[in-house]
Formats: sequence, structure tokens, C-alpha cells
Amino acid sequence: MARTPTLDIDAMLADRHTRIVVCCGSGGVGKTTTAAALALRAAEQGRRVVVLTIDPARRLAQSLGLTELDNVPRLVTGLAPEAVPGGSLDAMMLDMKRTFDEVVLAHSTREAAEQILANPFYQAVSSSFAGTQEYMAMEKLGQLRARADREGTWDLIVVDTPPSRSALDFLDAPKRLGSFLDGRFIRLISAPAKLGGRAGLRIVNVGIGLVSKTLTTVLGGEMLRDVQTFVNALDTMFGGFRERADLTYALLKEGGTAFVVVAAPERDALREASYFVARLEQEGMPLAGVVVNRMQPQAAAGLTAARARAAAEQLVESGRPAAAAALTLHATVADLAARHRNVVRRFTAGHPSIPVVEVASLAQDVHDVDGLREVGRRLAGAG
Repeated sequence: MARTPTLDIDAMLADRHTRIVVCCGSGGVGKTTTAAALALRAAEQGRRVVVLTIDPARRLAQSLGLTELDNVPRLVTGLAPEAVPGGSLDAMMLDMKRTFDEVVLAHSTREAAEQILANPFYQAVSSSFAGTQEYMAMEKLGQLRARADREGTWDLIVVDTPPSRSALDFLDAPKRLGSFLDGRFIRLISAPAKLGGRAGLRIVNVGIGLVSKTLTTVLGGEMLRDVQTFVNALDTMFGGFRERADLTYALLKEGGTAFVVVAAPERDALREASYFVARLEQEGMPLAGVVVNRMQPQAAAGLTAARARAAAEQLVESGRPAAAAALTLHATVADLAARHRNVVRRFTAGHPSIPVVEVASLAQDVHDVDGLREVGRRLAGAG
């Protein structure tokens, strides 16, 4: 049977043609930590990196030696003394609403922007509309890439994608929100709003319900006025949303982008990874490979779980419970390691050409730069 190719993380990061690395996958598989570890390793190898995370937890900021992460890139100062000169690392966390506000300010007049930002209907859309987080992550990516091209600030952008129920949401979001904010949406909302009265209100409620189930907080005639104001003020911006969604989608398909699918050695996580791999291939997206986090390493490989349990039983009978407990623990660990190997083997059998790197689990959670550095070493096969 052909050997599964190994994902060469260091080669990917060292390739100056690679300008964007997108870490994607289901939630709870270590995606955010992987993105931060890749960014740190690239910076210490001489790249000028910015990492965009979607993780709201303070733990990552603390791991990077920062008091907080927000919508503005912040310099990480904890690079190793032996790092390659010229490298740097900035980190930021997506603020969905603030990014939406930045788009409004950048693409409308001051008067129109003030009307939009103060509008309750806009506030609902920018804060809670399904897909807004995914779309704004791509808006921010576009902003970062434009700044990097304009100012030479960074030569590598690492993106931690939002945790979605479905791994496909991330790829669909730009097109989905672009459709929501194009001319058809204007016709849907503004036409019934102009009718006024209860009949118009009923139609508006139906129209909004078709688009999103979340926008139900504004009621009555006040809602009609908010919708009309929103549509009138934002009318000239809708084409821009669609255009930028298309540009970002094209950017993701460029050869300078590398998608890294992150999974855990569990059937559900690897099933999600399989769906994502298939979708990336279908869309023609440049897939670098798959990272399988939290693999259980097997100590004393020559001692199988069955032999360890048999020996433990003998030790219990001979009155040596402490030694028996150690062997029982080894058997449990060996079973887990075997289970991890089996599920990964099934995944690679279904995707024999996809490069994979297996990352052994750490003894404790990552809580500082040294922990991220160790994750990076293991991602590169050095751990």
C-alpha cells in the first residue's frame, strides 16, 4: 500500500510565494492553537506574519503574551532570541460588528455612515445575521492583504476560520452574505416597506423571515421606518459587498493561498475533514494538507494492551496493586493510541494523495509562547 504523503509545514511556511494560510475545520479540534503556532513558527523563521483569530477566549492572548486581542493587529514580543532576523508577529481577533462598521465608514459618505451606524436594523444585521461572522472574517482578510500589498507590513497572513456547524459554511459565507446584501434584498425589503400600514408590515415580516430568523427584535411602524432608512442609506454600498465577496473568493483560489484542514483523531472530526477536503477540491481551492491534532502516542510500543492487562491481573493476584495499576493505565493508553491510529488510517485510505501530519497531544493545555512553540515543533514533525 502506498505511503501517505507527509505535510511539510516548514516547507509551506518557508515558501515566500505562500502569502495566506487558512486553517479550517470543525470546532474543538485545536484549530485556533494550530493557527497561532503556525504563525509563531513562521515569524521565528523570518516571515513577517499577522494571525487573525476568531477565538473569543482570553487564553490565546495570554499564550501570545498579550493582555488582550481585538480588531487591531498587536505586536507579539515573545519571539525566541535565536529566531531568524527580520521576522515579526502581529495578532488580532476578529470583531465582527467593528469590521462591518469599518466597511460602512470606508465605502459611504460621512452623513450616510452616521445614518447607517445608528440604525437599529443595521445593528441587528451587523451583530447577529447568520453568516456575518464568516463574511466579516473574509472582509478582514481582504483588508489585511490590501494593507500588506500597500505598505509591505506583512508577507504572510494566517487565518483561523470561524467555528461553524458545517465546515462548508466558511466557503459559502461570502457568496451567501453577498446575495443577502445585493439588489434583490433591496427590492424585497423596500417595496413592501413603501406600502405602509399593517399590510406592508405583514409583508415586511414575511420578507425578513425568509432571509433570516434572527431579525425579530424590532416591531411595528418603527420597524418600517428603520428598514426604509437602512435601505436608503446603504443603497449605494450593496454592489461593493458583492464585488468584495467575489474578489476575496478569487483571492482564496490563488496559488499564494494554502488551506490547512485541522482535525482530531475522532470519527466525527475526520468525517468533517473529509467533507471539507472534498469541497476544497470541488471549488479548486489550494489544499496544502491535513493536520490531525491530539494524537495519543504509545509508550513501550512492544507491550500491547492485552499483554499489559494480563500482567496486571497476575500482579494483583501476587499482592502488587501499585504495579498492576501502572500496567492497567498503560493498557488504557495503548487502546486509545490504537484507536487513534485506526481512525486516521481509515481517513488516509480514503484520501491517499492528501498530505497529513499527526501531532502528538501535549501533557497540558497551551498557556504561553513556549507552549505554542512546542506545538509548532510538533506540527513540523520535530516533536
